[in-house]
Amino acid sequence: MIAEAPAQRAAPPSLVLRIYNLVGGVLTPGEIQRSLTSGAAAWAEWRDEDWPDELPQAEVWERFVLPGWPSGAQVRVRGAVRQLSYEWAYRDNWEIRAGMREVLSRASATDIPLAVVSNTLSGAAHRDFLKKSEISGYFAAQIYSDEAGVRKPNPQMIWNACDELGVAAESCWFVGDTPRRDIECARRADVALAVLMRSSRTVGEPNGPAADETVADGFELNELLQRHLPDGGFTYFDAF
Repeated sequence: MIAEAPAQRAAPPSLVLRIYNLVGGVLTPGEIQRSLTSGAAAWAEWRDEDWPDELPQAEVWERFVLPGWPSGAQVRVRGAVRQLSYEWAYRDNWEIRAGMREVLSRASATDIPLAVVSNTLSGAAHRDFLKKSEISGYFAAQIYSDEAGVRKPNPQMIWNACDELGVAAESCWFVGDTPRRDIECARRADVALAVLMRSSRTVGEPNGPAADETVADGFELNELLQRHLPDGGFTYFDAF
């Protein structure tokens, strides 16, 4: 995990206001808030599929948010799906996890190629956060589910990153914070080392395969990296 943010409402007030203005007030803020909240819950249930493909942004809105809306409001949202998806995905309170800058610096200094592999409604939101945080240059590849068309634990996410980096999965590490998505994805892709970095989301997925290593934060990951450096090259994958 590169970054983490405290849990926020499924319907951020800023997004509710944006949609309210976009549709010209034909829906109340409360109606929009309820649609976003119930839609997010239904979408989360759909995402629990075992080998999921990713839905295009437009289909997420069409299937989970827009049913029952006036036709004029639906048309206006469809025309703004990309920006609305960005705003729904972006977190103003994302913070780089403790010790992660040190991990990235060490990996860069030892020529370990890095990639981001993340499930998200908007990869553009994640890219902008990494750029804003001045760490995007550490990553040779960024793989996001909305662009790849598949979601973790589908191993294609990792294999796509391997293809971009020109490395074999069995030479890679994968670091994530959820057993059922991240560690399962790592197992299916047959990586060299599956590392669980505990976060607030870890306890929400009690089921899943065991990790090879478990760390609390970037500082412990850095120590683990240091212990393995004499063994030679590998690729390190991280996820939001």
